[in-house]
Amino acid sequence: MARRPTTYVDWEFAKTTAARLVNPGPDVTEQEARQVVEDIRRSARRAVDPVAETSRLHAPGTAPAPLVVDRPTWVSVNADSMATMFEPIARKLSAASPAPPPALAQMIGGKVTGAEAGALFAFLSSRVLGQYDLAPGGTPKLLLVAPNLVQAERELEVDPTDFRAWVCMHEETHRVQFTAVPWLRDHLIERTQALAVDMVPDPTALKDRLAALARNVPGALGGDGQGLADVFATPEQKRRMAEITAVMSLLEGHADVVMDEVGPAHIPSVATIRARFDERRKGAGTLDRFLRRLMGLEAKMRQYRDGATFVRAVQDTVGIDGFNAVWTSPETLPRPAEITDPQRWVARVHG
Repeated sequence: MARRPTTYVDWEFAKTTAARLVNPGPDVTEQEARQVVEDIRRSARRAVDPVAETSRLHAPGTAPAPLVVDRPTWVSVNADSMATMFEPIARKLSAASPAPPPALAQMIGGKVTGAEAGALFAFLSSRVLGQYDLAPGGTPKLLLVAPNLVQAERELEVDPTDFRAWVCMHEETHRVQFTAVPWLRDHLIERTQALAVDMVPDPTALKDRLAALARNVPGALGGDGQGLADVFATPEQKRRMAEITAVMSLLEGHADVVMDEVGPAHIPSVATIRARFDERRKGAGTLDRFLRRLMGLEAKMRQYRDGATFVRAVQDTVGIDGFNAVWTSPETLPRPAEITDPQRWVARVHG
């Protein structure tokens, strides 16, 4: 009889912890909150046609409408998705253990790791403006985090209606990417999950990995790497990480390009918003920059820059339809070296 996988993370406790730690967001009256939610929904609806026209990609009519959520709801959705992503990792860890730990030890361990995950979710929940949740094993959905939009537009001192419309253009592009290109979601989930499972060290390699962590953490936190994941990776795993990063750069850069191309015709203050938002992405304080590096978010910032450069260069060379060949199959996605050298992709795909 196969034994049940060990409980390594108590995901429900992660949700509870995050709910206790997270700040609900800017002060708004109940009436203001309703108005904000309705305005974001309206902006999301209005983004559909311009994004489809500009990108020449169309979401099917069956694609779920965007959801406007608060921070605790964002945490709950992401915790559920992470729990599903973590299942194969838990199975591998259980299989590698000679015997399951006692039930009490499992419970305590699950609570500890759940609390750590909850603290991370709480931190991220105040920074994400929108997200296309791939929802492994579930129904993918586009999330727009209302309090974070309000907080950002106040900090940037930009027109709220224009800012909400601008963000919705970016997030609608993500919705289109994953719904108009039906194979893309499964491809990304499978590659990411397989890499995560492979990166779990077996007990005999754990000591060497911890030694590598002690040697290389300063470099990971002070440079432009992937964060702590980069410290543990073997050369082969780093190669696979680079392939996934190239795809993420494509997705983020494409969304940035589309939002900026749509912007001038629909968002009067788009130039001001872009300039101020780019400054915001750099991170304000020392602690924020440290946490970004710790979690690999510095690499996330590079994805926007490198991906946008790639998309613009390819479109300048072969046009939008030529660029859209990137969505044909996994083989036409940009390789790591091509993200920073777009003409290599053009030569490989278009000859």
